[in-house]
Amino acid sequence: MERDSARRSVVKALTYRTGGVIVTSSVAWLATGQVQMAVAIGAADTAVKLALYYLHERAWNRIGFGRARSRRHRVSMPMRMEIG
Repeated sequence: MERDSARRSVVKALTYRTGGVIVTSSVAWLATGQVQMAVAIGAADTAVKLALYYLHERAWNRIGFGRARSRRHRVSMPMRMEIG
């Protein structure tokens, strides 16, 4: 079974959270009307969710559910010959 590298998981988490921090900060700004508070909320939210996403991604990397094996890792079974 092929696994994503830890580096790939980090990059995926960062790109995912970039969008998340924009949404969270925007909602916080609209709710509070304070830019500093919105930035603080966005930063805290990102730190927690980034760590949780990374751990979640690494845990799922250990599970084979839903993964297709690549052709190079498939083991071919010899043809069974029946005699007689």
